[in-house]
Amino acid sequence: MPGRLRIGWEHMSDLVDTLERFRRGAELLAVVLTGVHGDEIDFTTAPGKWSIRQLTAHLADTELVAATRLRLVIAEDNPRLIAFDQEAWARNLDYARRLPKQSLESFRRLRGENYELLKALPDSTFERTGMHSERGPLSLRQLLNLFADHTESHARQMQAIRDEYKQAKEKK
Repeated sequence: MPGRLRIGWEHMSDLVDTLERFRRGAELLAVVLTGVHGDEIDFTTAPGKWSIRQLTAHLADTELVAATRLRLVIAEDNPRLIAFDQEAWARNLDYARRLPKQSLESFRRLRGENYELLKALPDSTFERTGMHSERGPLSLRQLLNLFADHTESHARQMQAIRDEYKQAKEKK
C-alpha cells in the first residue's frame, strides 16, 4: 500500500513539474530573444536552416495548434489529431517576414491561456487520449510534455544560433 501511494505522488509530482515547464516556456523564449536585433534575427547557421525570426513564428503557430489539440483531447472522446507540414506552414505563412515581437506576444498569450486551462484540470483528465495521425495514441499528459519539450528545444536552438552569430561577427 505505501508503494502505491508513493507511485501516485510521483506521478502527480511529474505532472506538476511538467505543467511548470510548460508555463515557463514563454519566459524562457522571452529571455532567449532579449536583445535580438538587426541581422541576428535572420541569421542562419546553414542553408535551409531556420532563423530566429522563423523559429519564433513556428513556435507561435505551434502553440495555436497546441491550443486546439489540448482542447480536443479534453473535450472529446479520442479525437483525431492531424499532423501539420511545418515546412509548408513556414513557406506559405511567410515565416521569413513575420515580426518576432508579434510572434512572441502571440506565443505568450496562447501559452498563458493554455496553461490556465490545464492547471485547473483534475489529474485524471491528463490520461484522456487523442489519436495523432502520425504518432498514434497520445494522452493529454504526453501532449503537455511534447509541447513543453518543443519550446525548450527551440529555445536551445535559438541560443545556439545567437552564439554562432556572435562568433561569425567576431571573425569579421
